[in-house]
Amino acid sequence: MKKESILKSVKIFGVSYELKVLYKRVKNPKLDLKEKSIEISLPTKYKKIQNDIIIEILLQKMYDAIANKELEVIMEKVRTTLKFAPEDYKIMRLDRRLAKCLANRIIINPDIVRYRKEIMEYVVFYEFCRLKINKTSKKFYDMLRQYMPNYEKYEFELVGVNY
Repeated sequence: MKKESILKSVKIFGVSYELKVLYKRVKNPKLDLKEKSIEISLPTKYKKIQNDIIIEILLQKMYDAIANKELEVIMEKVRTTLKFAPEDYKIMRLDRRLAKCLANRIIINPDIVRYRKEIMEYVVFYEFCRLKINKTSKKFYDMLRQYMPNYEKYEFELVGVNY
């Protein structure tokens, strides 16, 4: 017997997916991405306990996996376009930030995959430009505009989000 509960929706690449939690006879929690939903199967013994932490861990692992794959493609595109690269980049959870630039290194929060790919690309271009021109000055925005002519549109979508 499986019991189902729908908790909320989550986003991947700007698309909302209904989050469904199913209680089944499984040994370990499992996440399955469907066309319009994300199904999380939990062992039936978890029915009576608070599962928010388990669900959050599963979603974080999903975002980590997607970010590792997608950000490599975006990083390569930006490297090729700008003809320079950071010494290193890292995918790591950040408090209340999507990305940050430290010295010659870029750190990107895997939760960035909640946003559309164009937004992800914008944030990576932004951080690369920060490597070249540390201060967000006219020169910085001129460089950003050169490679992302519509950057203001993406900036507007990210009002209130730190990167």
